[in-house]
Amino acid sequence: MAPTFTEEHEALRSTLRRFLADKAPSEAVRRSMESAEGHDPVLWQQMAAQLGLHGLALPEEYGGFGGGPVELGIVLEELGRVLLPSPYFASVALAGQALAASGDEAAKARWLPSIADGSLTATLALAEEGGSWRVEDVAATATHGDEGWQVTGTKMFVIDGHSADLLLVAARTDTCPGLFAVDGAAAGVTRTRLETLDPTRRLARIDLDGASALRVGPEGDATAYLRTVVDLVVVALAAEQVGGAQACLDAAVEYAKVRVQFGRPIGSFQAVKHKCADMLLQVEAARSAVYRAMSVAAGEPDELPVSAALAAAYCSDAFTHAAKENIQIHGGIGYTWEHDAHLYLKRAKSSEQLFGSPATHRARLADLVGI
Repeated sequence: MAPTFTEEHEALRSTLRRFLADKAPSEAVRRSMESAEGHDPVLWQQMAAQLGLHGLALPEEYGGFGGGPVELGIVLEELGRVLLPSPYFASVALAGQALAASGDEAAKARWLPSIADGSLTATLALAEEGGSWRVEDVAATATHGDEGWQVTGTKMFVIDGHSADLLLVAARTDTCPGLFAVDGAAAGVTRTRLETLDPTRRLARIDLDGASALRVGPEGDATAYLRTVVDLVVVALAAEQVGGAQACLDAAVEYAKVRVQFGRPIGSFQAVKHKCADMLLQVEAARSAVYRAMSVAAGEPDELPVSAALAAAYCSDAFTHAAKENIQIHGGIGYTWEHDAHLYLKRAKSSEQLFGSPATHRARLADLVGI
């Protein structure tokens, strides 16, 4: 069942929504996405210091507040509503969750406090040239010598990989996959920012040539651990997608109320009513799927793969559908650079492919349930 949100959860949501309405209106989002940093460094620190968002889902013993996937999902849903350009998803939803789930006390003590206070940005690098996030498809290699671990290979579509201080890189040893921490400024690391569809989220190519690394997580075969990390990441993205889809629905309904054509608001026309009703149905179904997945991630790990695949498929489709219909309802103005509708469509299409297409997740779901 979906989580039962407490008064604290609702207070978190309303506080964050007010904060973002004040600090991240459309104009601020556009300034951030066009800036050299790709985000607002002042806002980044305010999110950490004033709201404690960076440590919200991290263990208390490492500077966090002891929350989990439910709390993180609420934050990401609200960030997705405004398309906030920020290292938050990479640092907290990707790297933070990977470190927290690793069972590696030394790694958690070394990096989680800095992620929690906003002084360290980090990301997870798993996909390669083919774009697959399947652990089995990892080809980068890690070798152990007199100077410790060294990682060689190419990682693609790494979120905020061009600027992250810490890179958590999935690589294959002689016997099995593992996760390795690499300093973003280390020798042997070449980072190239990619030209992407979505201007609010930056991706990078990372070439590693014998880069020094520290192993993170299980010493042996880390396949099961890495699969869990990917599922947690997929659920986090799904929460963000629901926030974006809801924003598209809200914008479309509001425009349908005020845009007058032939002497009537266009929302009074049956075709527009049907579009809005279909959008609502898809958004609510996606919300149910991701809320269930958030609850499972917090307390039912055995069911996480199924719930994550279901949420990924539903939420990707719902966001893309809502973004497209939002543009249709707005008409010509929705296609212009001055209007935000196209930014939501770009984020929707980019997110749809980021960790696997909806078809990929549906195929995985079928395999998991034995269809």
